[in-house]
Amino acid sequence: MKTSRTTLAVTIGIVAIGAFLIWRAITPQTGAADHIVDVTVPKLSAQASYGQKLFADDCAACHGENAGGTEQGPPLIHRIYEPSHHGDRAFLIAAMQGTRAHHWQFGNMPPVEGITERQVQDIVAYVREVQKANDVF
Repeated sequence: MKTSRTTLAVTIGIVAIGAFLIWRAITPQTGAADHIVDVTVPKLSAQASYGQKLFADDCAACHGENAGGTEQGPPLIHRIYEPSHHGDRAFLIAAMQGTRAHHWQFGNMPPVEGITERQVQDIVAYVREVQKANDVF
């Protein structure tokens, strides 16, 4: 009787692991390529135009052209980064101090070397105008 219960427990365990592996294989993962978005850039204010240049120089390598994301970093033109979820201060802290990964699987974001608070404000102005043009908020 004890052998039957052990066999049954092992069988249930194997079936559960198999079911999990099948579920994992067919469930879309939150990989980088799944989150690269097409972005429309509107006519920008003077501050946002300056921020666009700064973004291209300091952020686009990871966050993509026009903040659409890359395989190295997430798109900022995404509801996760709308002002009610990630306020402007969150962008400032991330750029100045770095931040731990908590929404995406890209790893932690290091601080942006040599960037100033004023430059981050201009970048945020750019990101917010592009977000608004793309119905993020």
